Amino acid sequence: MLAVSVVGIVVLVVVVGAVCVLLAALVPRMRRARAERRLEGRRREVAGRHRAEAEARQERAELAEREARRARAEAELHEQEARLHERGLADDRLGDDRGRFTRDGDVPPPVEADRDREVR
Repeated sequence: MLAVSVVGIVVLVVVVGAVCVLLAALVPRMRRARAERRLEGRRREVAGRHRAEAEARQERAELAEREARRARAEAELHEQEARLHERGLADDRLGDDRGRFTRDGDVPPPVEADRDREVR
């Protein structure tokens, strides 16, 4: 019986030692894997923030481009009006400048006839 218990103890010590060696080898790998998962999560988070900022800037750039196209179209319209006036093709519009060259919220200047009505 003594031999069995000594052999059992030796086997138990060898198994415990093997488990300790495995744990000693696996714990650093598990820590590295956990750190890598955390790092990957942070990378995704930062990449998401950069993508959101890129989208916001893209939207602002598209808005600025639309505004620039609108301003160019308005400038072309004024240039065409100027050419018509230079060629004498828009003389009928010379006296009626109300509403011209005004932006949203601007109030056009009153015409003489309107001033007379307001005074009386």
